[in-house]
Amino acid sequence: MKNWKETILGEIIDINTLSIGNSFKFDEILYLDTGSITKGKMEGLQKFKLCDAPSRAKRLVQDQDIVYSTVRPNQEHYGFIRNPIDNLVVSTGFSVISAKKKFLVPKYLYYFFTQRNITNQMQQIADHTTSTYPSIKPEHIENIKINLPSIPEQKEIAGVLSSLDDKIEVLRKENETLEKIAQTIFKEWFVPTCHDNHGVGRNFNFPNEKGKPYKDAGGKMIDSEMGLIPEDWKVGRLSDECDISIGRTPPRKESQWFSNIPTGKKWISIRDMVNSGAYIFNSSEYLTDEAITKFNIPVIPENTVILSFKMTVGKLAITTESMLSNEAIAHLKLKEKSFLVPEFIYLYLQNLDFNNLGSTSSIVTAINSTMIKNLEIIIPGRDILGKFNVIISPIFKKIKNNSKQIQTLSKTRDALLPKLMSGEIKIK
Repeated sequence: MKNWKETILGEIIDINTLSIGNSFKFDEILYLDTGSITKGKMEGLQKFKLCDAPSRAKRLVQDQDIVYSTVRPNQEHYGFIRNPIDNLVVSTGFSVISAKKKFLVPKYLYYFFTQRNITNQMQQIADHTTSTYPSIKPEHIENIKINLPSIPEQKEIAGVLSSLDDKIEVLRKENETLEKIAQTIFKEWFVPTCHDNHGVGRNFNFPNEKGKPYKDAGGKMIDSEMGLIPEDWKVGRLSDECDISIGRTPPRKESQWFSNIPTGKKWISIRDMVNSGAYIFNSSEYLTDEAITKFNIPVIPENTVILSFKMTVGKLAITTESMLSNEAIAHLKLKEKSFLVPEFIYLYLQNLDFNNLGSTSSIVTAINSTMIKNLEIIIPGRDILGKFNVIISPIFKKIKNNSKQIQTLSKTRDALLPKLMSGEIKIK
């Protein structure tokens, strides 16, 4: 790598330089905890009065800072902060890293930290600490070696990687919009939109055969626990429409059953679901064919809705191939006799408040398989379902195609990243 300079990060970065102190002039903060950002995707900024803020809310963040979780680094809770407002505060579970711009382009530094070999290096250090949780300290980060190209070349490398990330973000936001559209249509058709004095639903506003909104005053309605519904509809249990199975985990101490390279079948964890959209393509681990047979692991068919029901409760996704899961995930396989489609199940369950179904302890928040099987579900008439599917199917097809493009772009970015950062590939 001609003209590249080897140094250590401690020579070219600052860590944790700003914190809330006596000079802090805001009564309110925006707070980011470690679980609220993964691989640069931020979900869960919280607003607090300063007097009510969590005790871990200490570190101030500036524009183009990098936040990097010091606990379990391999879980990839890191992000690049763009244009934060003055009262953005992060947990002490983060190291806040600032590039010395004389030597470093901040976005280049961010991509350096996202390399798999760096997160693995940080995890190895964390695993050898005596802390309660595997964690790293600022000095561990400062001692990392880095080969540094010139500032112009850093800008070029960061620009290539940013362009891929920007395209991924555009597709991700489009999928969010499409899901909102699908959910709006679903609520309009299948969720009561007004109530009488007793709180009973009075209206399902879907188009009838004349193309006009269906109102309860103009059609046959029957009473149910879910309110007034059209006569040819019914209310059943989720188990009436779906065969429900639960995933399984082979003994963790027997490492021969697990793999992080493609072999056997993809084995989904809740973390994989959190990192996916409506459709799940990837898993961080695989189970071998021998493990599937030996431990009778349930195989999830393609195009099946899956639901997390432990720890992170209520996360949903639709499988894109035959897959497996751990025991915290339920598989909702539609029965042959059912007229419902996976997209209907997915949208219906998105409307449920799973937190109110679960039981909370100091260890875990969960619902059990019996609760899932007994979930009430409204089952519209076959004709209305057909009309709904005609409208909703193209929306989900677009979401799936966008998701495939995201997979392709992500793989391209991940393949280019180490080659660009090592100088193996040069930008012309």
